[in-house]
Amino acid sequence: MSTLLATHVQAQVIQTSGEPPKAKGWRAETVVDGLPQPWGMAWLADGRILVTGKEGTLHLVDGKRVAAVPVEGLPELFASGQGGLLDIAVHPADKGANARVYMTMSSGTSSANRTVLVQGVFDGKRVHGVKTLFSASPAKSGGQHFGSRIVFLKDGTLLMSIGDGGNPPQRVGNMLARDQAQNLGSHNGSILRLTGEGKPAPGNPLANRQGALPELWSIGHRNIQGIAVDPQSGRVWASEHGPRGGDEINLIEGGKNYGWPLQSYGADYSSREPVGTKNVPGMVQPLLAWVPSPAPSGLVYYTGKAFPQWQGSLLSGGLASKDIRRIAFDAQGKVVKQEQLDIGKRVRDVRQGPDGQLYALTDEDKGSLLRIVPQ
Repeated sequence: MSTLLATHVQAQVIQTSGEPPKAKGWRAETVVDGLPQPWGMAWLADGRILVTGKEGTLHLVDGKRVAAVPVEGLPELFASGQGGLLDIAVHPADKGANARVYMTMSSGTSSANRTVLVQGVFDGKRVHGVKTLFSASPAKSGGQHFGSRIVFLKDGTLLMSIGDGGNPPQRVGNMLARDQAQNLGSHNGSILRLTGEGKPAPGNPLANRQGALPELWSIGHRNIQGIAVDPQSGRVWASEHGPRGGDEINLIEGGKNYGWPLQSYGADYSSREPVGTKNVPGMVQPLLAWVPSPAPSGLVYYTGKAFPQWQGSLLSGGLASKDIRRIAFDAQGKVVKQEQLDIGKRVRDVRQGPDGQLYALTDEDKGSLLRIVPQ
């Protein structure tokens, strides 16, 4: 039996946004190309970059050179549809050799798969000692909606997004897969907060709810493929795939319900009927909802010096829109401006490097690592 999360907060419906105007004063330069289906990237303390490949490969970018990195002991990879080897992060406390590397992936078979978190040690040449830290439950079938972004917080815990499991008629157990996002007894359709060992983080706000899984941080999410943290304030944002229309940017707070599928700005793929309603008491309204959908993947909070006018903005990669969208806020956190960096290729990830520069991965069989620089 599902356990539903409900509160009694009323929020105003927001105005959806279309394609923003073009940004000026920037250009994209290629750092390296030929990366096989890149999905996520993370920097080592020495400035080199680890890039995941969706089919289960890992690559080390050192200047203009790319080297394959063997990964020893990876669990059974389900590389189909949207699944595969996905995001990556390096433990922020590891500054020298033998860094702990965290990766998310879909594991299992076409009939029973799930998002898992693994951790290994990178010794400079290979990742070894890989162990599974966390496995989402329940298992699902098919190749849709794994979520799978991870980010470390200042307290050393990490957030991990889990997709809802798929579009109708996809089912998990006795319910539509998407209804798992309102089920406190399921990890699917949520953001989790975990320790560095993959255990439930202390103080998770939903842990005391009857029937709630202790890892849950927020629920009511469809498929989050971008999470960003302000390193100063600790505020967290997420970019979320809606259905047909209704992609969202949300300010994420622990214990909150973000509405899916009861509250949505999108429509069902097959019937084209609205999914849920735009305002449900107790559900958090997005900061921004895009119609049509850019299909957001990758998100960063920008603090670099190359573009002073962008500081304090979010930058969101777009798969369908083939762009990066900059979202600016006022002092109260309201969206006041958007603009589009037209990349012309599907953008899978956007990150700020330790050098303060903005980087992006293109989603192709032979993808590129781009650096965004002033024109």
